[in-house]
Amino acid sequence: MNSPLPPRETLTVEFKSDRNKLSDRELIEAITCLANTDGGELWLGVEDNGTPTGLHSERRLTGGFVGLVAARTSPSLDIQLETLTIGGIEVARIQVPQAKGEVATSQGVYLRRRLRHDGAPECVPMMPHDRTSRASTFGLADVSAQAVAGSNLQDFDPLERDRLRQSIQSYGGDRILLELDDEALDGALGLTARQPDGSRIPTLTGLLLVGREPALRDLVPTHEFAFQVLAQEAVRFNEFRRFPLLKALDWLETNFRPYNPEQELQVGLFRVPAPKVDMSAFREAIANALIHRDYHQLGAVHVRLENEALVISNPGGLVDGVTLANLLTTEPRPRNPRLADAMKRIGIVERSGRGVDTIYRGLLRYGRPAPNYNLTNDSSVVLSLSTAEADLEFLKLIVDEENRQVRILPIDSLITLAALRTAKRLSSDELATYIQRDPQQARKTLEMLNEAGLVEAHGKTSSRTYTLSPIIYQAAGHQAEYTRQVGFSPLQNEQFVLNYTTQHGQIKRAEVMGLCRLTKDQASQLLKKLKDGGHLIQHGTRRAAFYTLPDV
Repeated sequence: MNSPLPPRETLTVEFKSDRNKLSDRELIEAITCLANTDGGELWLGVEDNGTPTGLHSERRLTGGFVGLVAARTSPSLDIQLETLTIGGIEVARIQVPQAKGEVATSQGVYLRRRLRHDGAPECVPMMPHDRTSRASTFGLADVSAQAVAGSNLQDFDPLERDRLRQSIQSYGGDRILLELDDEALDGALGLTARQPDGSRIPTLTGLLLVGREPALRDLVPTHEFAFQVLAQEAVRFNEFRRFPLLKALDWLETNFRPYNPEQELQVGLFRVPAPKVDMSAFREAIANALIHRDYHQLGAVHVRLENEALVISNPGGLVDGVTLANLLTTEPRPRNPRLADAMKRIGIVERSGRGVDTIYRGLLRYGRPAPNYNLTNDSSVVLSLSTAEADLEFLKLIVDEENRQVRILPIDSLITLAALRTAKRLSSDELATYIQRDPQQARKTLEMLNEAGLVEAHGKTSSRTYTLSPIIYQAAGHQAEYTRQVGFSPLQNEQFVLNYTTQHGQIKRAEVMGLCRLTKDQASQLLKKLKDGGHLIQHGTRRAAFYTLPDV
């Protein structure tokens, strides 16, 4: 029987020895430390190396212990406690929930958990900026709306104000903003905060959008971004800047364009560009990194062009409620709401807050792999955009279909086509994971593509699977691959089974499934047909069943 004891300490697992009877104060501090991070388990009676040594003889863990923890934490923590016997030794497992705000001990001690350079966890004090950063992660505070201490209106750059107004025009932002004077514009976008005495002080949003560079350097020292170009491990471009955000986006786009060659595709009378990186996806991804980064955490936003991908990373993990499993479908939850709203009204990012769709579309319509967020962790978001060669024939199919429908293809449809290009064959249940929706929605997407002639359905409703349609394989010159994926005609399948049985003396259902690329039900139906027709004889039942040729 496997032991429930984890093999080692992690960010969410803490071992505490009780050989000398750990004090209540130390135990409460360890519990609040876990709660102020990601929650987890505290194992009492276990050494740091994972060896169970047991609870102290005077340790009394009754129902009163849960009340003790609630009484000595603020706000009160509701833990779960159980005692376990591991290898004949009694230990306690204390399950600690993640706190949505900050939790202190009754003595006013705030602690959080972190990993040291060697990967071992430790508890450290929560500094004021840690508490503010945590509050913004949970949507409890908006630091971008707060006035910046020590700043004044002289920290705004008139040239950046002009750039802001030009951006509204060029990016199709809220044109009503263009009719406002500077003071009204500041109020509409939240660039300043009104003080009790009537004066106005720049907010973090204001400094980030129209602040002078010296003011940003002095008052927002965490703001920094870098553009790097790496080719075969050689550094071709590597510069760090602290420009205000609108200037930063212009500078990054200007410096990136020489490294972004494009092909052209003729579709009817029009030329469709196929760049190395779609510029709409480029702009959206970088804007998201600058908007959603944690401005209480040191570290630059990195935009790095590597040999096979454009990698964009920013300090601060995903906010509470957003995971890699719901990134496509969750409601927008910006870490810095005031800044995000201002960038939407200016027109820099998607007004609906669904900018991730723009990023996905910017890769999938060119036949490239989907955006990769797999290196994202609690302290940073890392996005990798493939720069693989564009599939021009696939792009032509997409453009033709969009012209036929007189609308762009839904993002779920593009993800479905990309998934089938990789997985070859999918059911609606399997596709649901790719598009992060339920199987019913996945089936609806597949059937819509089936009607459009872009995918092909196989089998009956209960066991229906889908592949890309012949026109997609033909466009890519992969007709033989289509035949392998779709399988063969019923008569061909029957002949395969009889030939296999002749060569090997017998055949089982699992072998029919592999030989003919059939589902379990389809293989059973084929064997039953051959048996009923007198071509095979069944021996045994259920899983033990096998089939032979009849005696001549």
